[in-house]
Amino acid sequence: MKAAIVPGAGQAPVYGDFPEPVPAAGENRVTVIAAAISHVVKSRASGSHYSSSGRFPFVVGIDGVGRIEDGSKVYFALPRAPDGSMAERTVVPEAHCVALPEGLDDVTAAAIANPGMSSWAAFTERAKLKPGETVLVNGATGTAGRLAVQIARHLGAKKIIATARNAAALDSVAALGADVTIPLIEDGAALEESFIRQFREGVDVVIDYLWGKSAERLLIAAAKAGADAIPIRFVQIGAVSGSDITLPSAVLRSSAIALMGSGIGSVPLDRFIACTGDLLRAVVPAGLQIATTPVPLADVEQAWARDDSTRRTVFTLGQGIPGKA
Repeated sequence: MKAAIVPGAGQAPVYGDFPEPVPAAGENRVTVIAAAISHVVKSRASGSHYSSSGRFPFVVGIDGVGRIEDGSKVYFALPRAPDGSMAERTVVPEAHCVALPEGLDDVTAAAIANPGMSSWAAFTERAKLKPGETVLVNGATGTAGRLAVQIARHLGAKKIIATARNAAALDSVAALGADVTIPLIEDGAALEESFIRQFREGVDVVIDYLWGKSAERLLIAAAKAGADAIPIRFVQIGAVSGSDITLPSAVLRSSAIALMGSGIGSVPLDRFIACTGDLLRAVVPAGLQIATTPVPLADVEQAWARDDSTRRTVFTLGQGIPGKA
Protein backbone atom coordinates (compact mmCIF):
# COMPACT_ATOMS: atom_id res chain seq x y z
CA MET A 1 0.00 0.00 0.00
CA LYS A 2 1.03 3.65 -0.43
CA ALA A 3 2.12 5.62 2.63
CA ALA A 4 4.21 8.54 3.93
CA ILE A 5 7.28 6.81 5.32
CA VAL A 6 10.02 8.19 7.59
CA PRO A 7 13.07 6.14 6.51
CA GLY A 8 15.48 7.25 9.23
CA ALA A 9 16.26 9.71 12.02
CA GLY A 10 16.17 13.33 10.89
CA GLN A 11 14.70 12.50 7.49
CA ALA A 12 11.44 13.91 6.11
CA PRO A 13 8.68 11.51 5.05
CA VAL A 14 8.75 10.08 1.53
CA TYR A 15 5.88 8.68 -0.50
CA GLY A 16 6.32 4.97 -1.10
CA ASP A 17 5.18 1.41 -0.49
CA PHE A 18 4.76 -0.05 3.00
CA PRO A 19 3.50 -3.50 4.05
CA GLU A 20 -0.25 -3.87 4.53
CA PRO A 21 -1.20 -3.81 8.23
CA VAL A 22 -2.94 -6.83 9.73
CA PRO A 23 -5.31 -6.14 12.64
CA ALA A 24 -4.97 -8.14 15.84
CA ALA A 25 -7.72 -8.93 18.30
CA GLY A 26 -9.29 -5.73 19.61
CA GLU A 27 -8.07 -3.64 16.68
CA ASN A 28 -9.85 -1.97 13.78
CA ARG A 29 -8.45 -1.93 10.27
CA VAL A 30 -9.08 1.61 9.04
CA THR A 31 -9.21 2.75 5.43
CA VAL A 32 -7.88 6.26 5.76
CA ILE A 33 -9.65 9.28 4.25
CA ALA A 34 -7.74 12.22 5.75
CA ALA A 35 -4.84 12.84 8.16
CA ALA A 36 -3.27 16.13 9.24
CA ILE A 37 0.21 17.37 10.10
CA SER A 38 0.59 18.60 13.69
CA HIS A 39 3.48 19.67 15.92
CA VAL A 40 3.44 16.21 17.52
CA VAL A 41 3.54 14.51 14.11
CA LYS A 42 6.53 16.62 13.07
CA SER A 43 8.33 16.00 16.36
CA ARG A 44 7.75 12.26 16.15
CA ALA A 45 8.97 12.23 12.56
CA SER A 46 12.19 13.96 13.61
CA GLY A 47 12.57 11.65 16.62
CA SER A 48 12.59 14.59 19.06
CA HIS A 49 9.19 14.06 20.73
CA TYR A 50 9.19 12.42 24.15
CA SER A 51 6.82 9.72 22.86
CA SER A 52 9.01 8.81 19.85
CA SER A 53 10.01 5.15 19.66
CA GLY A 54 13.32 5.70 17.88
CA ARG A 55 12.60 2.80 15.50
CA PHE A 56 12.70 3.26 11.71
CA PRO A 57 11.22 3.07 9.12
CA PHE A 58 7.65 3.91 10.12
CA VAL A 59 4.53 5.48 8.66
CA VAL A 60 4.07 9.03 9.95
CA GLY A 61 0.84 10.34 11.45
CA ILE A 62 -0.89 9.91 14.81
CA ASP A 63 -4.57 10.40 13.94
CA GLY A 64 -7.06 10.86 11.14
CA VAL A 65 -10.46 10.10 9.70
CA GLY A 66 -11.39 6.88 7.94
CA ARG A 67 -13.80 3.99 7.59
CA ILE A 68 -13.68 0.78 9.57
CA GLU A 69 -14.65 -2.55 8.03
CA ASP A 70 -18.39 -2.21 8.78
CA GLY A 71 -18.42 0.99 6.73
CA SER A 72 -18.72 3.37 9.68
CA LYS A 73 -16.78 6.61 9.49
CA VAL A 74 -14.58 7.32 12.52
CA TYR A 75 -11.96 9.61 13.91
CA PHE A 76 -9.04 7.44 15.07
CA ALA A 77 -5.91 8.10 17.12
CA LEU A 78 -2.56 6.43 17.83
CA PRO A 79 -2.33 3.59 15.29
CA ARG A 80 -0.13 0.64 16.25
CA ALA A 81 3.53 1.28 15.35
CA PRO A 82 5.09 1.17 12.82
CA ASP A 83 1.81 1.96 11.05
CA GLY A 84 0.69 5.58 11.15
CA SER A 85 -2.31 7.49 9.88
CA MET A 86 -0.75 8.80 6.65
CA ALA A 87 -1.30 5.65 4.64
CA GLU A 88 -4.04 3.98 2.64
CA ARG A 89 -4.76 1.70 5.58
CA THR A 90 -3.74 1.43 9.22
CA VAL A 91 -4.62 -0.53 12.36
CA VAL A 92 -5.94 1.11 15.52
CA PRO A 93 -7.20 -0.21 18.88
CA GLU A 94 -11.00 -0.22 18.89
CA ALA A 95 -10.99 2.00 21.97
CA HIS A 96 -9.08 4.68 20.01
CA CYS A 97 -11.90 5.19 17.50
CA VAL A 98 -14.72 7.74 17.85
CA ALA A 99 -17.80 7.86 15.61
CA LEU A 100 -17.71 10.92 13.38
CA PRO A 101 -20.71 13.23 14.00
CA GLU A 102 -23.17 13.86 11.18
CA GLY A 103 -22.52 17.09 9.32
CA LEU A 104 -18.81 17.32 10.15
CA ASP A 105 -16.69 17.07 7.00
CA ASP A 106 -13.67 14.79 6.80
CA VAL A 107 -10.98 17.44 6.30
CA THR A 108 -12.21 19.64 9.15
CA ALA A 109 -12.47 16.65 11.50
CA ALA A 110 -8.93 15.50 10.69
CA ALA A 111 -7.58 19.04 11.02
CA ILE A 112 -9.30 20.13 14.22
CA ALA A 113 -9.07 17.02 16.40
CA ASN A 114 -5.47 17.24 17.62
CA PRO A 115 -5.07 21.01 18.17
CA GLY A 116 -8.61 21.36 19.50
CA MET A 117 -8.27 18.43 21.88
CA SER A 118 -5.15 20.01 23.41
CA SER A 119 -7.12 22.89 24.91
CA TRP A 120 -10.38 20.96 25.40
CA ALA A 121 -8.54 18.47 27.64
CA ALA A 122 -6.61 21.26 29.37
CA PHE A 123 -9.83 23.15 30.15
CA THR A 124 -12.01 20.20 31.15
CA GLU A 125 -9.60 17.62 32.58
CA ARG A 126 -6.85 19.75 34.13
CA ALA A 127 -8.10 23.28 34.82
CA LYS A 128 -11.74 22.25 35.39
CA LEU A 129 -12.89 25.50 33.77
CA LYS A 130 -16.20 26.80 35.11
CA PRO A 131 -18.65 29.04 33.24
CA GLY A 132 -18.06 32.70 34.05
CA GLU A 133 -14.30 32.38 34.65
CA THR A 134 -11.53 34.37 32.94
CA VAL A 135 -9.03 32.63 30.66
CA LEU A 136 -5.65 33.79 29.35
CA VAL A 137 -4.28 31.99 26.27
CA ASN A 138 -0.51 32.46 25.94
CA GLY A 139 0.31 31.93 22.26
CA ALA A 140 -3.12 32.50 20.75
CA THR A 141 -2.33 33.02 17.06
CA GLY A 142 -1.23 29.49 16.14
CA THR A 143 -3.78 26.88 15.12
CA ALA A 144 -4.13 25.43 18.63
CA GLY A 145 -4.19 28.83 20.31
CA ARG A 146 -6.90 30.16 18.01
CA LEU A 147 -8.99 27.10 18.80
CA ALA A 148 -8.32 27.55 22.53
CA VAL A 149 -9.90 31.01 22.35
CA GLN A 150 -12.98 29.65 20.57
CA ILE A 151 -13.29 26.64 22.87
CA ALA A 152 -12.94 28.79 26.00
CA ARG A 153 -15.87 30.87 24.76
CA HIS A 154 -17.90 27.75 23.95
CA LEU A 155 -17.23 26.33 27.44
CA GLY A 156 -18.53 29.50 29.06
CA ALA A 157 -15.52 31.72 29.76
CA LYS A 158 -16.65 35.25 30.66
CA LYS A 159 -13.46 37.01 29.57
CA ILE A 160 -10.66 35.81 27.30
CA ILE A 161 -7.19 37.38 27.15
CA ALA A 162 -4.96 36.45 24.20
CA THR A 163 -1.20 36.95 23.89
CA ALA A 164 1.09 36.36 20.90
CA ARG A 165 4.37 37.47 19.40
CA ASN A 166 2.62 38.48 16.16
CA ALA A 167 0.75 41.67 17.02
CA ALA A 168 -0.97 41.89 13.63
CA ALA A 169 -2.33 38.34 13.91
CA LEU A 170 -3.93 39.19 17.26
CA ASP A 171 -6.56 41.23 15.40
CA SER A 172 -7.98 38.05 13.88
CA VAL A 173 -7.98 36.38 17.31
CA ALA A 174 -10.09 39.24 18.65
CA ALA A 175 -12.60 38.47 15.92
CA LEU A 176 -12.75 34.87 17.19
CA GLY A 177 -13.73 35.95 20.70
CA ALA A 178 -10.74 37.38 22.59
CA ASP A 179 -11.76 40.36 24.73
CA VAL A 180 -8.21 41.59 25.42
CA THR A 181 -5.08 41.13 23.29
CA ILE A 182 -1.51 41.61 24.53
CA PRO A 183 1.40 41.61 22.04
CA LEU A 184 4.49 39.97 23.51
CA ILE A 185 6.68 43.01 22.93
CA GLU A 186 10.38 43.13 23.75
CA ASP A 187 10.01 45.77 26.49
CA GLY A 188 9.92 43.47 29.51
CA ALA A 189 8.77 46.09 32.01
CA ALA A 190 5.82 47.22 29.88
CA LEU A 191 4.81 43.64 29.18
CA GLU A 192 4.98 42.72 32.86
CA GLU A 193 2.79 45.70 33.73
CA SER A 194 0.20 44.61 31.17
CA PHE A 195 0.17 41.13 32.70
CA ILE A 196 -0.06 42.46 36.27
CA ARG A 197 -3.02 44.65 35.33
CA GLN A 198 -4.94 41.65 33.96
CA PHE A 199 -4.09 39.44 36.95
CA ARG A 200 -5.26 42.13 39.36
CA GLU A 201 -8.59 42.20 37.54
CA GLY A 202 -8.72 38.42 37.90
CA VAL A 203 -7.48 35.49 35.79
CA ASP A 204 -8.66 32.00 36.68
CA VAL A 205 -6.98 29.83 34.03
CA VAL A 206 -3.85 30.25 31.90
CA ILE A 207 -3.40 27.98 28.88
CA ASP A 208 0.24 28.16 27.79
CA TYR A 209 1.43 27.12 24.33
CA LEU A 210 4.75 29.02 24.41
CA TRP A 211 6.66 28.44 27.69
CA GLY A 212 10.01 30.27 27.59
CA LYS A 213 10.30 33.96 28.56
CA SER A 214 6.61 34.82 28.20
CA ALA A 215 5.64 32.04 30.62
CA GLU A 216 8.27 33.26 33.10
CA ARG A 217 6.87 36.79 32.92
CA LEU A 218 3.30 35.57 33.27
CA LEU A 219 4.08 33.56 36.39
CA ILE A 220 6.11 36.35 37.99
CA ALA A 221 3.41 38.90 37.15
CA ALA A 222 0.74 36.66 38.66
CA ALA A 223 2.72 36.53 41.91
CA LYS A 224 3.33 40.28 41.89
CA ALA A 225 -0.36 40.98 41.35
CA GLY A 226 -0.85 40.47 45.07
CA ALA A 227 -2.15 38.07 47.69
CA ASP A 228 -5.73 39.12 47.01
CA ALA A 229 -5.56 37.93 43.41
CA ILE A 230 -7.77 35.01 42.36
CA PRO A 231 -6.02 31.60 42.55
CA ILE A 232 -4.71 30.70 39.09
CA ARG A 233 -4.61 27.29 37.38
CA PHE A 234 -1.69 27.51 34.95
CA VAL A 235 -1.79 24.69 32.38
CA GLN A 236 1.32 24.12 30.26
CA ILE A 237 0.71 22.51 26.84
CA GLY A 238 3.39 23.56 24.33
CA ALA A 239 6.93 24.92 24.24
CA VAL A 240 7.16 26.93 21.03
CA SER A 241 9.38 29.54 22.70
CA GLY A 242 11.69 27.11 24.49
CA SER A 243 11.67 24.00 26.65
CA ASP A 244 13.07 25.60 29.82
CA ILE A 245 12.29 28.53 32.08
CA THR A 246 13.98 30.11 35.11
CA LEU A 247 11.45 30.59 37.87
CA PRO A 248 12.20 32.09 41.31
CA SER A 249 10.92 29.74 44.01
CA ALA A 250 9.21 32.66 45.75
CA VAL A 251 6.74 32.89 42.85
CA LEU A 252 5.08 29.66 43.94
CA ARG A 253 5.44 30.27 47.67
CA SER A 254 3.96 33.77 47.53
CA SER A 255 1.01 33.08 45.27
CA ALA A 256 -1.95 30.75 44.79
CA ILE A 257 -0.70 29.40 41.46
CA ALA A 258 -1.37 25.76 40.63
CA LEU A 259 1.18 24.84 37.95
CA MET A 260 0.34 21.76 35.89
CA GLY A 261 0.71 20.24 32.42
CA SER A 262 -1.67 18.68 29.95
CA GLY A 263 -0.39 15.98 27.63
CA ILE A 264 0.18 12.27 27.22
CA GLY A 265 0.84 11.05 30.76
CA SER A 266 -0.83 13.87 32.68
CA VAL A 267 -4.23 12.96 31.24
CA PRO A 268 -5.19 9.27 30.88
CA LEU A 269 -5.40 8.18 27.24
CA ASP A 270 -9.04 7.14 27.51
CA ARG A 271 -9.91 10.65 28.71
CA PHE A 272 -8.03 12.19 25.76
CA ILE A 273 -10.10 10.03 23.40
CA ALA A 274 -13.30 11.02 25.21
CA CYS A 275 -12.32 14.70 25.04
CA THR A 276 -11.75 14.40 21.31
CA GLY A 277 -15.22 12.93 20.88
CA ASP A 278 -16.70 15.81 22.89
CA LEU A 279 -14.77 18.31 20.76
CA LEU A 280 -15.84 16.80 17.44
CA ARG A 281 -19.49 16.82 18.50
CA ALA A 282 -19.14 20.52 19.36
CA VAL A 283 -17.49 21.69 16.13
CA VAL A 284 -20.65 22.29 14.08
CA PRO A 285 -23.00 23.61 16.81
CA ALA A 286 -20.27 25.86 18.26
CA GLY A 287 -19.13 27.07 14.84
CA LEU A 288 -15.47 26.31 15.58
CA GLN A 289 -13.21 27.56 12.79
CA ILE A 290 -9.91 26.21 11.49
CA ALA A 291 -7.99 27.02 8.31
CA THR A 292 -7.04 23.98 6.24
CA THR A 293 -5.03 23.13 3.14
CA PRO A 294 -6.10 19.75 1.71
CA VAL A 295 -3.31 18.00 -0.24
CA PRO A 296 -3.21 14.53 -1.86
CA LEU A 297 -1.02 12.15 0.13
CA ALA A 298 1.07 11.57 -3.00
CA ASP A 299 2.35 15.15 -2.61
CA VAL A 300 3.58 14.63 0.96
CA GLU A 301 7.23 15.41 0.24
CA GLN A 302 6.50 18.88 -1.17
CA ALA A 303 3.68 19.71 1.27
CA TRP A 304 5.70 18.68 4.33
CA ALA A 305 8.30 21.35 3.62
CA ARG A 306 5.65 24.04 3.01
CA ASP A 307 3.60 23.38 6.16
CA ASP A 308 3.38 26.20 8.70
CA SER A 309 1.38 27.06 11.82
CA THR A 310 -1.21 29.27 10.10
CA ARG A 311 -3.14 26.47 8.36
CA ARG A 312 -3.46 22.72 8.93
CA THR A 313 -2.08 20.66 6.06
CA VAL A 314 -4.47 17.72 5.64
CA PHE A 315 -3.44 14.79 3.47
CA THR A 316 -6.34 13.21 1.61
CA LEU A 317 -6.68 9.77 0.07
CA GLY A 318 -8.98 8.39 -2.59
CA GLN A 319 -11.66 7.05 -0.22
CA GLY A 320 -13.16 10.46 0.48
CA ILE A 321 -13.79 13.81 -1.15
CA PRO A 322 -12.00 16.70 0.58
CA GLY A 323 -14.43 18.94 2.45
CA LYS A 324 -17.34 16.50 2.20
CA ALA A 325 -19.01 14.50 4.94
